[in-house]
Amino acid sequence: MMRRGVLALVVALVALVVSTPLLAASEPAQAPAKVAPATATSASPPRLDPVAATQVYIAKLTPEQIAKSNSYFEGGYWLILWNFLVSAGLLLVLLTTGLSARMRNVAERVWPFRFARSSADTLVYGAQYFLFTMILGFPLTIYQGFFRERDYGLLTQPLGGWLKDQAIEIAVGAVLGGIAIMVLYAILRRVQKSWWIWASVASVALLFVLISLAPVYIAPLFNKYETLNDPKVRDPILSLARANEIPASQVYVFDESKQSKRVSANVSGALGTMRISLNDNLLNRCSLATIRAVMAHEMGHYVLNHVYKMLLQLALVMTIAFAFVAWGFNRITARYGPAWGVRSIADPAGLPLIVLLMTTYFFVMTPVMNTIIRTQEIEADAFGLNAAREPDGAAEGALMLSEYRKIHPGPWEEVVFYDHPSGYNRILMAMTWKAEQTPGAAP
Repeated sequence: MMRRGVLALVVALVALVVSTPLLAASEPAQAPAKVAPATATSASPPRLDPVAATQVYIAKLTPEQIAKSNSYFEGGYWLILWNFLVSAGLLLVLLTTGLSARMRNVAERVWPFRFARSSADTLVYGAQYFLFTMILGFPLTIYQGFFRERDYGLLTQPLGGWLKDQAIEIAVGAVLGGIAIMVLYAILRRVQKSWWIWASVASVALLFVLISLAPVYIAPLFNKYETLNDPKVRDPILSLARANEIPASQVYVFDESKQSKRVSANVSGALGTMRISLNDNLLNRCSLATIRAVMAHEMGHYVLNHVYKMLLQLALVMTIAFAFVAWGFNRITARYGPAWGVRSIADPAGLPLIVLLMTTYFFVMTPVMNTIIRTQEIEADAFGLNAAREPDGAAEGALMLSEYRKIHPGPWEEVVFYDHPSGYNRILMAMTWKAEQTPGAAP
């Protein structure tokens, strides 16, 4: 699972209440002034038009900035397809050439002992599979992760640093992938008809463990985390956390500027590993209002229990996925299994077919998965506006994200390809909130 692929949920912020009674208390008492009665000619302030106010923000982007952002994001649509096609092609090569079966035979010869033979065979096969797919898929990985990011001015990291992070990512992926493969094949060998149900339960359980461990043990492998000591930024964040019963006594800042220009933050983890974090790009590139708006949005994920809701939704998605794999595997191997050397569902040589079916399922489910995530992001946006009360800060943050997200897609484009609301809709939500909460406010 790629570190930036998927991801982020994230951090929180604050509302400051200006107290005019404190000023009044220091002044000498005066007789109450007579208030003139309201007349029919009194004019109420003009109401803010959310659409017009949104256009004012969009107009801050130059045509060149919009064109560059659109080009980058729309290119990502094709990368979804190319990643699927390259992955599917490699998996089919493993199957149709009989290479997967030969890799299984090698695994069986490497571990001649009867003790723990099945687990050892699975691990040895998994190592070969991992190396094959990683090496042959690396050209696309380095193109989209390094050269493309550099060409669009989003990457600040030299090739050496990027390769170092990739090596760490590969090592973490190998460990996690090895555990996942061992668990999967342990289930396949022990449970026949209902293996897909148990595999779904195990996958969600492993994901929960990963979410719990990531903030403390995985994220620091890539970035240095330090406590945020600036009270001007830290104290409002912690105040908002306390107000929303978020158990945090520290705010952490991490050095993502060494890798990317992207701004991000998160309230991540579960149980005892929860952390409030923001990257140094957000700290250095954004106003305090934008920082507060972003952090309040991220706290919304925590307060609204999005981690646990997402796990429940993924449990359903994964159950359907494994049911599809069980259905497809049996039918395909009944016809091609002997030619490919795949003996049964419990044979590691069939792993490429399992992955191919799973990859195909999630490729088709792209709009569904994006909609699940985008819905939670919309909820967190609404929470953040009410908590931080910084609509202009939220709008400025949405503009900054337009560096790599198309600002104003078509409605179906957003449904299919966006796992976050578009910048236009985020600004429109903020301006609608501003119009309702502060009548007469100027854009």
